[in-house]
Parts: sequence; C-alpha cells; structure tokens
Amino acid sequence: MGLFTVGLSVVHLALPALTAADLVVLNAKIWTVNRAQPEVEALAVVHDRLVAVGTSAEMRQMIGPQTRVVDAQGRRIVPGFYDSHVHLLGSGLRLSEVALKDAGDEAEFGKRLREFDKKLPRDRWLLGGEWDHDRTFAGQLPTAELIDKYVADRPVFLRRYDGHMAVVNSRVLRLAGITAETPDPPGGVIYRKPGSRQPSGVLRDNAMSLVERHLPQPSEEEIIAAVRAALAEARQVGVTSMQDMDGSAPATRRRLFRLYQQLARQGKLTARIDLRWPLAEWRSLAALGVEADFGNDWVRIGGVKGFIDGSLGSSTAKMFAPYLHEKGNTGVFVTPLNRLREYIEGADAAGLSVAVHAIGDRANAELLDIFAEVAKKNGPRDRRFRIEHAQHLRPADYGRFKELNVIASLQPYHAIDDGRWAEGRIGAERCASSYACRSLLDAGARLAFGSDWSVAPLNPLLGIDAAVHRRTLDGKHPNGWFPQQKISVAEAIEAYTLGSAYAAFQEKERGSLEVGKLADLVVLSRDILADSERDRIADTDVVATIVGGKIVYEKSK
Repeated sequence: MGLFTVGLSVVHLALPALTAADLVVLNAKIWTVNRAQPEVEALAVVHDRLVAVGTSAEMRQMIGPQTRVVDAQGRRIVPGFYDSHVHLLGSGLRLSEVALKDAGDEAEFGKRLREFDKKLPRDRWLLGGEWDHDRTFAGQLPTAELIDKYVADRPVFLRRYDGHMAVVNSRVLRLAGITAETPDPPGGVIYRKPGSRQPSGVLRDNAMSLVERHLPQPSEEEIIAAVRAALAEARQVGVTSMQDMDGSAPATRRRLFRLYQQLARQGKLTARIDLRWPLAEWRSLAALGVEADFGNDWVRIGGVKGFIDGSLGSSTAKMFAPYLHEKGNTGVFVTPLNRLREYIEGADAAGLSVAVHAIGDRANAELLDIFAEVAKKNGPRDRRFRIEHAQHLRPADYGRFKELNVIASLQPYHAIDDGRWAEGRIGAERCASSYACRSLLDAGARLAFGSDWSVAPLNPLLGIDAAVHRRTLDGKHPNGWFPQQKISVAEAIEAYTLGSAYAAFQEKERGSLEVGKLADLVVLSRDILADSERDRIADTDVVATIVGGKIVYEKSK
C-alpha cells in the first residue's frame, strides 16, 4: 500500500523497538531551520511531535510493528510553511466569486461579469472582483457607468485586489445613498466625476464602509464551504499554520471562530489557525482576560490587528511626499493617530499581541514612533509588536525594527506584483528602499513571511521565489527589480517558517524540525536549496503535507 503516490515508497517493518515511533521518514534531505543542526536525513514522530532527527540508521531503531515508514528517496523536506498573514474566510469566499484580476482588457472584464451574472441567483449581490486597473484599464479607474454596461439590474460591489478600493454600479450608489452631497468619511475617499461632485462609483478605504454596511453576511453554509475550500488550498501548497487577519463583521467572526473549534474537535482542521480580532475591538478580548497566544495547538487567538493607512495600489498608503501621478495626494491615515495610539496602548497593557497594517513610508515611521512610546509607557515586556506589510520605508527606519523588536511581517510576492507599476506611483528612489527584505535582515530585523491571500497567491513557494529573484510579473526585470534587496533561499524559508512562528510567540512549538516540536512538514518535488534548482523554485510542487505527523495531502500522479 502506497503512502505517497508520487515517487515515494512506503514500507511497514515489524522490528522490535524500545520506543516505537508512529511515523519514520528515511533517506530525505531535511532542512530543519535549526542552525545548530541545519540538515538531517531522517526523523521520527510519536503522536504529533518530533521525537528524534538524525541519520536513517538512527531512525530505523525506532521502527515498530505499527510504524509507518516513508522512504523519501532523496527528496527535499522543509518545515511546514507558516503563513503570517491571510484572510482565510474571505479567500475561501473569493474562490466562488467572480474573478477579474487577470482580465486583459475591458472586453474580457465585461464578459466575465455578464457570464457570472447569468448564473447567479437573482436575489444575490454580485461580489468579488479583485480587479487590477493597471492591467485591465491601463491605469484608469473603472466607474459605475462602466459596470452598468454589463450588470445594471442587481447590486454590484467589486473590490480592487488589494482590498483598499472598490467600484460599485449605479444601483448600489442609490441603495447606499451616496450622492454629490455625501462627504468623504474620515480615512476614506469618494471618487467624483471630473469637474463635478457626482460620485464616480469608486470608493477608497473607509469610504467602502458606506456600502459594506448594506452587504449581506455569509450564511452558515457559505462559511463552512468557504473554510473547507480554503483549507484544501492550504494543504495543496504546504501551509500548515496560518495567522488569520480575517476582516469579517463581528457576528461572522464569532461563527468563524466557533467553526474552527468544531473542525479541530472533529479532527478535520488540516492547518493550525491563529485568529486575530480587530484592534478597535481589543476591549472585547481584554474583558474576557484573553492574552496573546491564547488557545491550543490547533486554534488560537493571537491578538489584534489594526490599520494605519491604505495601500499603494489604491494610492492611499500614507507617504511623506506626494504620489507622482496624483499631485498633492500623500495618502490617508485610515485610523487617526491619536486614536490608534490609544488602541495600541490599551491592547498592549492588556497583554494582547498587536499587529498593525502600514504600507507608506510615513505610516511606517509614525507607527514605529507609536510603538516606541507605548513600550516606554507600559514598561518592559516581550511584546513583539508587528508591522504588517512594512512595504515602503525610509532607510533610516530599518534599524528601528531591531531596536524596538518590531517584527516585519512581509509578503514578498507583493514586490513582484506591485513592481509592475510602483515606480509610476512613487518613483525609483522610494522604490529602492521598498519591500526591503535584504536591508531589514542586514539591520537585524526579524522577518515573518506570508501571502496576504487572497490579495496574492497562497503558495509559499511563489513567495520564496519572489524574495530570492524579485522578477516582476510583467517580465521586465529578469535579473530582479532592485536586486540589492534579494535574499537567499535559506533566509526565505526561515522567514516562512520559524520567523512566522516567532511573530506568534510559537517558536518553541513550531517553525523548525527539532525534537519536541510539532511534526509539521512538507515534502517538495524539487530541492529548492540546490543551486541547480534555484531558477525553478516557482515550478516546484508540494508532494505531501504532514500536520502533526498525519498526512493531510498527497499529490496524485
């Protein structure tokens, strides 16, 4: 009987052993991410923990009558990938919504809308999108009138792929009461038609809330289906742990949290979930006595996550200098600084882990200042403040991550995606210090890698490839976009495993393949650490994903 179906053989040996393992893996190239013992060829698992790593000869001593033995036949094995930033429910829902990101032009964009409209029940909103106006409309923003050409008789709400901008049709503008007299909400922008105050249909950041309050919340059945689809996607790409930044409405979040717990009890949760509450709701957790990393090995509440600014793609990331294509625009503070400081101070004093989204160079600088002030006021503690994205930085701020023990929670795929158009937004000089993996590592900062799924693909191998090569998706930078920010494969793997575990206070339990840690590991089709395979990282498949010593995914032939 084959345990794996892609070139890995399995044997069951009935040999006596003083300590019989439940699973033994032999003849592998195992990258442990343990600097004291970086590479071994075999490991043994009892229950859900690693009990030994070393040579195949040593591990054979732990084979008993019931041990499952895997001959890896020289394949590369790495720790299970730990994605430090996903939106799991939203990503699962997106899998069943209209997909527009790769639409090459308006004709394709409209065709997909019409086709999706035809198969959608008439009482539903048309949601999803993840459109990319740089790809589809040559940098021009879509409008309500454009959407009306294709779908006018039902509500349409389509987000840009970064989640910081949306376009709606005229029916939604009427439903939400957005008119020429509607003021821009704090931290948001209602786009207007040229030469008038009439809304164009595009809403930036907090302006989206004018419509979001009208959106139907997903049903119990839709939540369950979305989570199952998301977990299936995670298994296939070797993600064994995820920090879920969510973003749902409160009632939906509570149902999601309950579902995670139910799946864990039923043995159906195939990735470990660390769910974060909104920073603005920190008191709800503090009132219960919840502190950072509350929970068990399967489901945890990691803390809270907030926002300081928007995104580069939506031109709402807060910058020191204006955007090149929008004179006078320096972005927005999505949360007023005084209020953000109060939230962070209160959450930190309550013992919660605080992560804050910051994209622009000014947003990052201001947030580092706030973190320093809060740490000084609340006193010494292993708090591990996090900046989610940390995309555009002044070189002077690199060292402050190390100084303040602030984790840079980065998504390397954003560099090769945004690199198609970022210089048109902020110029080459600012881009040179952006997505600065190398500079941050050299300054002593800790990196935690993730995807920001569904903004970018979940597959960690694509993220590792992006961090190593920095080749933009348009093919215009084959040697790397600002190649001085490249990092090594080993550094990228560590950021995608132990780095993310450290960011969640879990480095003693996961993130590397060491005795006593959880047996979460991934078998790869290529040895991505070999020089000969360096250019084929993105072409590498996950052969098998193992969580807690149990195989949760096998690639079919």
